[in-house]
Amino acid sequence: MDLIERYARKDVRIVVGLMSGTSADGIDAALVRISGTGDGVHASLVRFRKVAYEARVRRAVLALFSPEAPVVDVCRMNFVVGRLFAEAALGVMEACGVPAADVDLVASHGQTVCHLPPGGPYDDGSGGSTLQIGEPAVIAELTGVTVAADFRPQDVAVGGQGAPLVPYADYALFRHREKTRAVQNIGGIANVTLLPAGGGIDDVVAFDTGPGNMIIDALVSALSRGERTYDKDGELSGLGRVDEDLLKWLMEHEYLARRPPKSTGREEFGERFVGELLGRAQAGDVSAEDLLATAAAFTAESIAASYRDFLLPEHEIDEVILGGGGSYNATLRRMLKERLPGLSVFLHEDFGISGDAKEALAFAILGNETMMGRPANVPAATGARRPVILGKIVPA
Repeated sequence: MDLIERYARKDVRIVVGLMSGTSADGIDAALVRISGTGDGVHASLVRFRKVAYEARVRRAVLALFSPEAPVVDVCRMNFVVGRLFAEAALGVMEACGVPAADVDLVASHGQTVCHLPPGGPYDDGSGGSTLQIGEPAVIAELTGVTVAADFRPQDVAVGGQGAPLVPYADYALFRHREKTRAVQNIGGIANVTLLPAGGGIDDVVAFDTGPGNMIIDALVSALSRGERTYDKDGELSGLGRVDEDLLKWLMEHEYLARRPPKSTGREEFGERFVGELLGRAQAGDVSAEDLLATAAAFTAESIAASYRDFLLPEHEIDEVILGGGGSYNATLRRMLKERLPGLSVFLHEDFGISGDAKEALAFAILGNETMMGRPANVPAATGARRPVILGKIVPA
């Protein structure tokens, strides 16, 4: 009996989901119990741990986002990050008291270092491309567990954006017969999954709304000279006032007007964009507090504008469910509620799911579908020509 057949025959599987987001602040590791597949999949989070990158590692990862990054550095960090992902997986197993021999699968999204979706500003006509590091062969060797990894490329290969991929898990976790829900993740990049009441997977609408925490984090780091890496609880942005002229310029970014399916990343909202934003703020004598408040308002307003332009014209939303690190930013959360009047806004925690853990949980679900031989992209969300089985399998 081969490993896939053994996996499929199990009533309950233990899967460790791993991912590091666009913020590149560390590794999320979730140990999950999963049964079923497709519409019948059920996933239960057992334990979640976040392992922060050491400062030197984070600097090395962030350096890879530059178009000038040497290929030798990409090659080296692929294996370094692979080892760190393996350690994170072993750490969450140990925290649960679950030996690696009892774990059926490690599902690793990896660390995105370059994402160039088709139709984006970097598409030269050759189609899209995407690159995640965190070598799965290293993870399989160090954990002794089969690994499913590298989920984005197959969707890109069939003309998709390769993102967002979480909508499949959002559908599994949050769909409702009578309520239409918008599941809004605010990580480095913000993305929304709309789940129409009583709808199937083909009815799901999802796309990246724009920046999440990425610009706020970069500004905090620059303004504090590296002493801080993010705006904890929105304390700093809560001290300032929004500069309306600067916000107007931010909202003119061409990505926001682009119709879904669409995805984005550091290539559009990373170092170069933040540098231009800092230059404009300095020229306009905008204080640090006001700049951070304006950056938070940009995230909130870009999310709300996406709802107004692309969701609310065709759907009546009953509930908005916030997740990701940005959901803990009180200033950002307040700004978003102000811009979505009449909509009920909840957190993932209101549904018994850690907002921090949701994406690692989602990749555990995607890895399960890979092993079960089932497509897990959502073509309506990514723009792919057809459903495809995502990921690559590396036996231990």
